[in-house]
Amino acid sequence: MKVIFDKLRQHDYSRQIDFLNRYSLLFHAVLSCMLVLVIEICSRRSFTGAFKFLGGHAFAFFFNSLIIFSTLMAVYLFRRRMLMRIVISSVWLLLGIINGCVLSQRVTPFGYTDLKCISDLLTMTNTQYFTKFQEICVIILLCLLALFLVFLGIKGPKFQGHPHKLRAIASCACMGFILSAATSMAHSSNKMASYFSNIAQGYSDYGFVYGFSSSVMDRGMNEPKDYSKPAIKEIQRRTNDILKERASYKVADAETVVSDASTKQQPNVICVLLESFMDPSEVDFLNLSADPVPNFRSLSENFTSGYLTVPVVGAGTANSEFEVLTGMNLRFFGTGEYPYKTIIKQTDCESIASDLSAIGYGTHVVHNNGGNFYSRANAFSQFGFDTFTSKELMNIQEYTPLGSWPTDDILINETKKALDSTPGQPDFVYTITVQGHGSYPDEKVIQNPEIRVSGAETPEKNNQWEYYVNQIHEVDKFIKNLTDMLAEREEETILVLFGDHLPTMGLADEDLKSGDIFKTQYATWNNFGLEKKDADLTAYQLLAYASEQAGITEGTVFSYHQAHNYQTEDEAYQNGLENLQYDILYGERFCYDGADRYPASDLQMGVDPTYIYSYRKNADGTLSIYGENFTNWSRIYVNDEKMSTKFVSDRQVMLSAEQTQELETGDVLKVCQVGSSNTIFRTTENAKAYYENEADVFAPAGAAGTEAE
Repeated sequence: MKVIFDKLRQHDYSRQIDFLNRYSLLFHAVLSCMLVLVIEICSRRSFTGAFKFLGGHAFAFFFNSLIIFSTLMAVYLFRRRMLMRIVISSVWLLLGIINGCVLSQRVTPFGYTDLKCISDLLTMTNTQYFTKFQEICVIILLCLLALFLVFLGIKGPKFQGHPHKLRAIASCACMGFILSAATSMAHSSNKMASYFSNIAQGYSDYGFVYGFSSSVMDRGMNEPKDYSKPAIKEIQRRTNDILKERASYKVADAETVVSDASTKQQPNVICVLLESFMDPSEVDFLNLSADPVPNFRSLSENFTSGYLTVPVVGAGTANSEFEVLTGMNLRFFGTGEYPYKTIIKQTDCESIASDLSAIGYGTHVVHNNGGNFYSRANAFSQFGFDTFTSKELMNIQEYTPLGSWPTDDILINETKKALDSTPGQPDFVYTITVQGHGSYPDEKVIQNPEIRVSGAETPEKNNQWEYYVNQIHEVDKFIKNLTDMLAEREEETILVLFGDHLPTMGLADEDLKSGDIFKTQYATWNNFGLEKKDADLTAYQLLAYASEQAGITEGTVFSYHQAHNYQTEDEAYQNGLENLQYDILYGERFCYDGADRYPASDLQMGVDPTYIYSYRKNADGTLSIYGENFTNWSRIYVNDEKMSTKFVSDRQVMLSAEQTQELETGDVLKVCQVGSSNTIFRTTENAKAYYENEADVFAPAGAAGTEAE
């Protein structure tokens, strides 16, 4: 009886498989729609939101389904079709879940280029941004999924009929053609947008599957229709003519000024990116017990200031940074693209740093976060900077109340050291803060805050806002201390401060006085009497405007902005900018006559050298190495092998007793500043050979350099 029952069950199972194979296309259509619905539930973190998308954007819903249906066609290339259906479905579901998780931490949805930032995320484990618990959960879930897929690969059913490989390949190609044609028709009829000026809104209106697919397929810049050498040369000619004409007006009645200019040093230019910075009073519903940003407000009232339109919301600092430093418009790139992770990986790019270097400036970056985050060390080299002082080169001791991020006060002295590193030379210093970075806790962390906040929709939201506002209040104090430091120097200086994006707080346009979640603010300061000329700008215009006020008209892109008066809505202006960007990054570089005029720099990490002065074997068997400019990211290397290192102070690091026992006479000791992925950013200027019989000899670390080799 059992044998008969098993045969019947097996026969019934075979009939089900045969039914699914016979009507597999219909099954794929239903599965595609179900997957889109589940993905939208995950992405929107709402059943209601997903069904509203289905009802209000039916065309977009079924277009998303068509994309998934097209990918499911690949199952016909394999015998284990059930396995492949589950693999493809799992990939789409994982992407949707990731998007939901990303949107719980920021406003900008998950795109293809974010996959290139996974290494950056892993460097932030065990923080509020990506906790150790979350990391463990992700690993466990992925392992379970992998085991299930392996089991299916071994035990799962196989297609028993003739595979018809050529027909399957032809069907996949045909489906690809249909999808391509449908996409073109949807774009031409404006049913689906080909570009999202607001990525978050684009994903919301057109669905995650379409948005993510756009970020995969639409990367880099397309060649402008009118791109040519004559077109580029004409753009440059008109730019130069306009600037020369303007200059002639100034020279006509300024002979004495011209004669003085030959001996007068150009002003320092300091640009500060304020992480997630905004004036909290811009949020209509917030009630604040005191003004959290009095110093920023004072600068706004007394020096040039205005709103700044940035390309991102809630995250994506590197994209605002890219626009500010290069003068290039991200609108011409692919959906959700991070140029730092794509074209800038292998292509040098003219920037404010290379432009100012060409006229004698020293150029520096100071940032109290990792040097590899967003591939910044590489990007700043491609931009032509001289030095980059990242957190690995700083003796950071103070952190925010959550312990997630360093406080910004350390940046004042690091900016000063960058300025001091080039005596007699004007400097451009780009300083990046981090204290205002999310995420923000929904429980009360600061028991006696300087600024009390209310007005948000829930107590948890009030706690988040209160934490954020008080961190921004500390950043405002940093602004005051920074301007005080610059004022004490006997050097003409212009300071530009800007918010890179709004914080991750779920803000909508109607919540803000500006009426636009893509608008932050900027303010300036100077000590040589520049006229206050307020203007609302885009991020890619900011430094062109500031440098023009300081009398600097340099650079292919920056001078273009200056000549064309920052007319963002002018079609001819945007077309010329698009041509210049394409020419520099993807084209023939006609603007440089085909030459590599601004090659990548040999970027030096930090401005302070590190030294080893001496070492001492301690009574407990450990080995102390004494020197200069050590940090928490200093690691002792023995014969080029990294050792576990204890940081004691900026003048002392230690090896454990176990490691010290393994040392042999003649082993070479050095100390390196190490970033993520074991990147060595800087090594001590000298090394020490270890000798057992000399290990008790101790020369004070303060004997500056007496034992340096």
